[in-house]
Amino acid sequence: MPKEPVTRNDVAEYAGVSTAVVSYVVNEGPRKVAPETRERVLEAIRALGYRPNATARALRMGTTRTFGLITPDGGNPLFAELAKAIDKAAGSRGYVVLQTSTDGDPATERAKIAELLTRRVSGLLLVAPTEDPSLDDAQIPVIAINRVLPTVSSVRPAYREGARRGVEHLVQHGHRVVGLIIGGGGHPERELGWQDALSAAGLPLGPIARASFSREGGYTAARRLLEATPRPTAIFASSDLQAIGVLRALHESGVRVPEDIAVVAFDGTPETEYTWPPLTVVRQPLEDLAQQAVHRLIEGEPAIEALTFPTDLILRRSCGC
Repeated sequence: MPKEPVTRNDVAEYAGVSTAVVSYVVNEGPRKVAPETRERVLEAIRALGYRPNATARALRMGTTRTFGLITPDGGNPLFAELAKAIDKAAGSRGYVVLQTSTDGDPATERAKIAELLTRRVSGLLLVAPTEDPSLDDAQIPVIAINRVLPTVSSVRPAYREGARRGVEHLVQHGHRVVGLIIGGGGHPERELGWQDALSAAGLPLGPIARASFSREGGYTAARRLLEATPRPTAIFASSDLQAIGVLRALHESGVRVPEDIAVVAFDGTPETEYTWPPLTVVRQPLEDLAQQAVHRLIEGEPAIEALTFPTDLILRRSCGC
């Protein structure tokens, strides 16, 4: 037979108090409880294993203290690391996070937003959303991460400046033909940063290979760049996953990194430390993005703002350092 759940009445009887006092302790109000009485109630809760009904408590308090997090790809190490940082930031403020992903599909994204709203989340975090969400009736705060939208506040890295620094570093190593591997439409700033660095150095734009933000995309794009004329002596990859595919393609072609072709990537996830050679990266400020996004959801900042955070250039062997 399944064990009957412990009720508030059981706790009250064990502690020798009224059910109202148990409620005051569990909900931290609205009335004060004497310290010794509060300790008796807490001891009863521990001894009996009482778990308050979270749904009923949320209805009384007017908030579920839950955030919905939607990412394009839950299997991408960048989004996994960002989700972990968001969960940590939310947990430190007494919130929990429900995470789901969309595979970059707008219809799936709309359906996931609608589903999270039915669960009465207290706020939404949309990572690189595919489109501007129609949330006029939601009446909850929404933050976009890694993309600027006209109707909600956003936090993102300084993509253009970070890409410029990464390519400038390759130029400082003496490279005059720097190729670019970049994802599809909607992500122009990394390409603009590549252009800025080469233009400032008086160099022509190198060859471009457009491919998905994936290992496979980087692999196929690198093979195309190897056939370019002139062939690049350095490659700037717009994501870590692409750069990992680049390293395999170069290795299979007998091209040494960095002696023949240097490589710099954008993102800076931990796995880039363990490629061979270790990748020089422009690291996204994931902790800052997570902290600021959660802060704005909880504090309910009224103004729509687009906040930008600086990136870090982390030097490793793949660039020639």
